[in-house]
Amino acid sequence: VAVRACSPPAGKDDLLTILFEHLRNMAALEHGGRVEGYRRRYRGKQPNIIPHTVHAGDPYYIGDVYEPSRVRLRFSENKRKSGSAFSSTPYLDHLDHLTDNGWPQLRYLADFMRVTTSPPKWRFLSQDEMDERASRTKIALLVFYPGRIKRYNIDTPEQLEDALIDMPSERDYDNRDDYPPHLFVVEDLSRDVIEHLGARLDVDPMFFRGHISDYVWYNIRDPWIELPDLDIVSRNRSSFSIRYGQTRYFQNSKSLKRARDEAGGFNVLRRVDRNGNWRPGADLRDSDVAAVRTKMSFWVQPRKSRTSRSVIAILLVDPPVTEGFPMWGGYNNLVPCPSIHQNGINRRSRGSVFEESLYWLEQMSADEIRSIPRDPRILFQKPLCIVCSEWVTLIKHANTRFSQLEWEVEDPDLRNQCDGLGVTLDNLHTWRRRFPIYKNILSDALDKVIRRERFLYSTANSLRVLEKDFDILLAQLDDLHNRAERMMSVVTAVLSIEESQKALQQNRSLGRLTYLAALFVPLSFISSFFSMSDDVTKLTKTFWIYFVVAIPVTLLALLATRYSHDINQVWVRIMKRARKRISEENIRWVE
Repeated sequence: VAVRACSPPAGKDDLLTILFEHLRNMAALEHGGRVEGYRRRYRGKQPNIIPHTVHAGDPYYIGDVYEPSRVRLRFSENKRKSGSAFSSTPYLDHLDHLTDNGWPQLRYLADFMRVTTSPPKWRFLSQDEMDERASRTKIALLVFYPGRIKRYNIDTPEQLEDALIDMPSERDYDNRDDYPPHLFVVEDLSRDVIEHLGARLDVDPMFFRGHISDYVWYNIRDPWIELPDLDIVSRNRSSFSIRYGQTRYFQNSKSLKRARDEAGGFNVLRRVDRNGNWRPGADLRDSDVAAVRTKMSFWVQPRKSRTSRSVIAILLVDPPVTEGFPMWGGYNNLVPCPSIHQNGINRRSRGSVFEESLYWLEQMSADEIRSIPRDPRILFQKPLCIVCSEWVTLIKHANTRFSQLEWEVEDPDLRNQCDGLGVTLDNLHTWRRRFPIYKNILSDALDKVIRRERFLYSTANSLRVLEKDFDILLAQLDDLHNRAERMMSVVTAVLSIEESQKALQQNRSLGRLTYLAALFVPLSFISSFFSMSDDVTKLTKTFWIYFVVAIPVTLLALLATRYSHDINQVWVRIMKRARKRISEENIRWVE
């Protein structure tokens, strides 16, 4: 049946390949039936669950990297049966074609579009929830005219499609230098947003692929693996992505749980890493601090000709976690304080990264707008300032926690309030593991974003103004990492000293037991010895003999116990002298 369903093979090898692939697909589809059983069991329950947790279970039910995607096979089967699902998906079809022809990492992006969120959450979503996630759209289109910026809000896939169709082309302008730059600022990603933007603007799929997950390490079976590009490849891409963490304070564990549920409602995978609190009194007993894993990505459409002056760009930002509070009230303002003589200061509350990015982009001057065609990276300058400010807050918090750990090691009373050095060591291990990860993220940002000399056609780099700030952050992380390594040795030494002190205390306790044994054992022996007579009355005349014998024997036993070490040393010296004398006599006898 498999051979008849396929086109006639060119040779024997092709026939074996077709049969092998078909059998693999059939096995995967058979397992897909079990997957569908799992989905029926969990469907609609905990749609905001975070993958790779105990409650989410085994994530490999969608298939591992060494087998065909079970998500793709199941959706293909459903599409074949219904004939209606995904009627027009040119960008998704393009992803499938690339996945089968040398870009296997795009498989995860294709599965993301089918599931409409992180693929391991598939079995927890009902069809209504998947439809809602698939059509989720929150976009602002900024058009940079000379001297003014116009903003268009896009809230549905249909509005996005209309905006892309209505975008003016360069042919609509007599002077191509007057073509206004366009920037799509997108919060969260969905299937329809990826489909419309990707197909209409011919977006590099690796741009979307790099934004949808937050993994920092991988297992050998992970289908969500994201291998880094060679430098010669990455420097020719028209996009880049940067990671950072948003530090938030939570007054209790319930608030932290609600924040994690909120992050589980995103389409992109973002997790909340708790950092723990400190001793009661300084921190609230049930309070906590956590860092929300966050990304920001930027893409510019490559120009189709050297004479083109158009700039069409996309900025991807993450949805906000509104539960809790920004650490220390949030990062500092990006501009100096206004003068006391300045009138008309606009009061505004700080919003999400989406709103903050739009606010600062809309503050661009006329000179900055004119420089966009020469240096499109200027569109990313203010959003990158937000990223840098969040890093400042995170590293300041890390330094605070680390200083508290050092204080615990220094002060024994404080150490006892914080449940001992064991807890301190656990917290130290957490930060010691995170510091190299943070350093790698900042190093990548410096090398691939800020210090990148050429971006498409442009050698101008307006992001260089932030190089010093990122160098300072990296130096602070180096210092924290070195302090962590030194502190590990100190904590280990203090733990060894405490264990030695506990061992000495235990030895003293055993010594007291030895004295008690030395006191009562002779008494027991003598009393047993004298009780061997059947007639106790016969002992009345000799009862005093018990004390005469028992007391000296007890004292002798106590002295022997007290000076056992000295007696042993004397005995060792006597034995050495005896062996030496015997050796000398043997030598004389031989002579």
